[in-house]
Amino acid sequence: MTGTTQGDGTTAVRAGLPEPVKYEPTLPGPVFAAHFHLPGEPTGPYTYGRDENPTWTHLERAIGELEAPGEAVETVTFASGMAAISAVLMSQLKTGDVVVMPDDGYQALPLVHEQLRAFGIEVRTAPTGGDAQAALLDGARLLWLETPSNPGLDVCDVRRLADLAHAAGALVAVDNTLATPLGQRPLELGADFSVASDTKGMTGHGDILLGHVTCRDPQLAAGVRRWRKIVGAIPGPMEAWLAHRSLATLQLRADRQSANALAVAQALNGRAEVSGLRHPGLPNDPSHKIAAQQMRRFGCVVSFNLPDRAHAERFLDGLRLVDDATSFGGVRSTAERRGRWGGDAVPEGFIRFSAGAEDGDDLVADVLRALDEAAAPGGDVTRSTHTG
Repeated sequence: MTGTTQGDGTTAVRAGLPEPVKYEPTLPGPVFAAHFHLPGEPTGPYTYGRDENPTWTHLERAIGELEAPGEAVETVTFASGMAAISAVLMSQLKTGDVVVMPDDGYQALPLVHEQLRAFGIEVRTAPTGGDAQAALLDGARLLWLETPSNPGLDVCDVRRLADLAHAAGALVAVDNTLATPLGQRPLELGADFSVASDTKGMTGHGDILLGHVTCRDPQLAAGVRRWRKIVGAIPGPMEAWLAHRSLATLQLRADRQSANALAVAQALNGRAEVSGLRHPGLPNDPSHKIAAQQMRRFGCVVSFNLPDRAHAERFLDGLRLVDDATSFGGVRSTAERRGRWGGDAVPEGFIRFSAGAEDGDDLVADVLRALDEAAAPGGDVTRSTHTG
């Protein structure tokens, strides 16, 4: 059993493990059953593979212990982060409802907005920064927050917005993907749902697609679980087992990656060709004050602008320890020019950098060398006027 007095590392290593049984493994292997022996009335916990699975059970308990140590919560796992996001929205909203969402969040959210509007749901949007969504709460059924936002890294005051939303009769969901439960615990800040793509920092190796939703309210969790059953957006047993195994190193990874991200941000600070630098851990970042109040770790992501597309691509091509890849939160550092996808309101030279678990000095040296090599001929660097 985990408890509130344990450190994050102890909780991560022990989370979700069953009671020890002589000659049995500490973490049982994945259960690949589509159906289970079921004589008589189906009163047991496991009946059919789309409904429940023992491997999910262990993982869901583990995530719940990380989300809210020592508390009674329910977690529902999904095949991807988007499946988890969709389950909250679709289980809680109906035609005629109002949802308030960020206009600067994850790239797929505009597609979600379009689908919700097609179902007759009113979607109101505002930026994450400055708690701008607070002005749109009148008559809302659900407030959706994403903090820090992806990719711009703005932060909103979760506790303040949750209090305002509840006073207005709305539920609150927080996309906690970037922070992970070791960086921020939305339920402790007043949210009703903590949602994440576990493809990223939670599992941290870039080899699993997974998502989860955690709630204190069993009725809300039941609605989310029912939606999973209806659409069949279930995680594979092997993915669930690999995710549980990966959680044991979450604290080690989060500490190293957060430290590396801050080191990279500090190295970028003041570079003539870099503008719009954002990382919540930087004391001069616009979000630092609020982030320091509600975050326990500032995360692995740094965003910044280089003067133009060509400059950004030269920088990415010059990196030797950093993969040019999408997604973030892995043990291997990645970076990409987000404008190549379209959809994000960012300049052509905007870089999203995810710090991995390499030696920090090596990573910083690689970044600075690539910046030097990417500089315009003769060292004539033009400072961009864009902000992140």
